[in-house]
Amino acid sequence: MASSFLLFLLIFLSVSSFILLSESQKTSKPNRFVLQLQKDPKTKLYVTNIYKRTPSQKVPFVVDLNGRLLWVTCEKSYRSSTYHAPRCRSTQCSRADSHYCHICSTRDGPGCHNNTCGVMSMNPVTGLTAMSELAQDVLSIQSTQGSNPGPMVRVPQFLFTCAPSLLLQRGLPSTVQGVAGLGHSPISLPTQLASHFGSAGFAPTFALCLAPKGVMFFGDSPYYMLPNVDITRPLSYTPLIISPQGEYYMEVKSIKINDKDVPIDTALLSINKQGVGGTKLSTINPYTILHHSIFKAVTQFFSKELSAIPQVKPVAPFGVCFNSKSFRNSRVGPGVPNIDLVLHDKHVMWRIYGANSILEAAPGVSCLAFVDGGMKNNGASIIIGTYQMENNLVQFDMARSRLGFSSSLLFYKTSCNNFNFTAIP
Repeated sequence: MASSFLLFLLIFLSVSSFILLSESQKTSKPNRFVLQLQKDPKTKLYVTNIYKRTPSQKVPFVVDLNGRLLWVTCEKSYRSSTYHAPRCRSTQCSRADSHYCHICSTRDGPGCHNNTCGVMSMNPVTGLTAMSELAQDVLSIQSTQGSNPGPMVRVPQFLFTCAPSLLLQRGLPSTVQGVAGLGHSPISLPTQLASHFGSAGFAPTFALCLAPKGVMFFGDSPYYMLPNVDITRPLSYTPLIISPQGEYYMEVKSIKINDKDVPIDTALLSINKQGVGGTKLSTINPYTILHHSIFKAVTQFFSKELSAIPQVKPVAPFGVCFNSKSFRNSRVGPGVPNIDLVLHDKHVMWRIYGANSILEAAPGVSCLAFVDGGMKNNGASIIIGTYQMENNLVQFDMARSRLGFSSSLLFYKTSCNNFNFTAIP
């Protein structure tokens, strides 16, 4: 009897240990990742460091929200024992939508092999493009539970392109070696992370929290900022619209200033059959760009609501500027009328406070930080720039086809500078 009990106890403990070990292994699988963002003071672009190659090396990239892929220059200093260039008509080429066989006339090396896949890479600032070699190599990224960085995790065969150095010559910070594209395309950074880690419960979601020392998350919420603030709690949601080019749009129905409707041509707010119009989000444009007629209506209406504040000579590229000393300060920046982007439902609004609408462009001169996009009719009517997104959490949820936005985190006594990058031991 005693031996039977001992045998039962031994089996019970063995099974319990196995279950606990299995659960531990499940919970240890990474389902969120984090990258630090830094704002380049000269170009106003956002830069992140990503570890690539073997041995692992930190490589700086400009972050392009609508970029289709990750590209890096390989001509001079690319050294890696795990570099591989897939052959023409391979599975990797199909995934990258490459139908061109790359031929290189100089000596073999990263970015220069014959009969490999050719893919176009682009400088998102200048629009310059160049044929590049599709490649695979190790990419490492830091895991997180939402509040601190955790262990580094490897993606062994991450697809990217080796681009010629001429793409770096204009518009980008001098320190970067390439561009990290976050667009909705087969080989963008978020898509490949979701594909590689999807079996571990990784959600096809990423979020930007822009600031001079900001942060980018991959995977679902929650995300925490010091002092232990869950910055996903104030999120509101609107449908996420994705263009045929994989760019991110949202539907703006109207604009309010000081809770009053701004008279604008609402036809410009819809995307027509030619793909023109609508509202796009961008990490390349530092300030929100408005179609000329919208810009004129917004600036005139805003000035009218601030008629008690003396205007001064505008500072380029802005159209309306004020005497900074006339503004009172608040927790969310200068005390100016709120600007509301009214979205798919009249009760859902992205509110822009003074911290995101007013910029001190020169000593004593504060300007409405929106730019005249002219009368051109070949793109979005509104392009939301990075200044309007700073210290706002913006989440791109592919699984639910929705865009989450928090409005200013300054209301919650935190900011996008406040992620705790101290690693958990």
